[in-house]
Amino acid sequence: MSDNHHHMEHPENDEAYKGLTVNAGIEQPASVNPYLVRRKKRELTVPDYVEGIVKGDVTILSQAVTLVESLKPEHQAIAQEVIEKCLPYSGESIRIGISGVPGAGKSTSIDAFGLHVLDTYGGKLAVLAIDPSSERSKGSILGDKTRMEKLSVHPKSFIRPSPSAGSLGGVARKTRETIILCEAAGFDKIFVETVGVGQSETAVHSMVDFFLLIQLAGTGDELQGIKRGIMEMADGIVINKADGDNLERAKLAATQFKNALHLFPAPDSGWNPQVLTYSGFYNIGVKEIWDMVYSYMDFVKKNGYFDYRRNEQSKYWMYESINEQLQQSFYQNPKIEALLAQKEAQVLNGNLTSFIAAKNLLDTYFDDLKK
Repeated sequence: MSDNHHHMEHPENDEAYKGLTVNAGIEQPASVNPYLVRRKKRELTVPDYVEGIVKGDVTILSQAVTLVESLKPEHQAIAQEVIEKCLPYSGESIRIGISGVPGAGKSTSIDAFGLHVLDTYGGKLAVLAIDPSSERSKGSILGDKTRMEKLSVHPKSFIRPSPSAGSLGGVARKTRETIILCEAAGFDKIFVETVGVGQSETAVHSMVDFFLLIQLAGTGDELQGIKRGIMEMADGIVINKADGDNLERAKLAATQFKNALHLFPAPDSGWNPQVLTYSGFYNIGVKEIWDMVYSYMDFVKKNGYFDYRRNEQSKYWMYESINEQLQQSFYQNPKIEALLAQKEAQVLNGNLTSFIAAKNLLDTYFDDLKK
């Protein structure tokens, strides 16, 4: 490059401006991040997922959970392999189910509970949800996880809304599989939350070690509004908003629940469910709840019920899984799909009984399998 050219390009390098040098500019990178493009192409393999999860990489854990929730068969295939390889690393946690009617202050409570548990016992906490109502409204309860203000920004927490696709059985299975992945990633405390409506309690109960039921003291007929089945599942009942003017009412409600619990047969665990009052908002009485949960854990680990219950749950999920896949196989069979409406019409017209129609369909299905 000639000296002259140099000066034209950068007149400030002229003799007259001695002592001031301006270096030639550096080459600017393209406006598109090259790494983004490159990363997109490379799909993670099963070993990539497993390695990332076991290292506790939350981004990879999230991606794996997304695969678990996906309905695409190719995603499901990878997900199942990842789960299988993560199984040996799972199981070392305590799993707590948390249920309460809408308005019971569950989000505030989980926020307070989560912080207490992390501060007191260390470790990492995953909060998962099973929300069958998200099917209808397409919005999950946890959709606004912002309500767990402190927990959602806590470095040791992982919050995952309910997978909204599919039946309660499908959503529950996916949540159970997510628990395995979270445990493999080192989350030793798992909360599974659900709304106190319908069958979702049973699903949560089938995957947790301790079932906590959040209630409110209100009108004095607390016990009317609560289903017996849920009462029988609870290992502990806690009454929220025991503060200010509501304190006496909460205490009264606690007494009513205690009396009601005496009417039920003692649970298999040999543990007597306790009733406590607290305030999630003011963080009063939270420590006592978790002292209770942990003393329950010690109790059931000593008497063998902890392992027994986990084994029962594994068995239950094996059969659930078989039932789900058989059902899918049947309904997705092209011959069955073609025949269903016809048989249904014959039953409704009174030309066939329900039982014969079902038998015809099943015979068709089994014959088709033999081919």
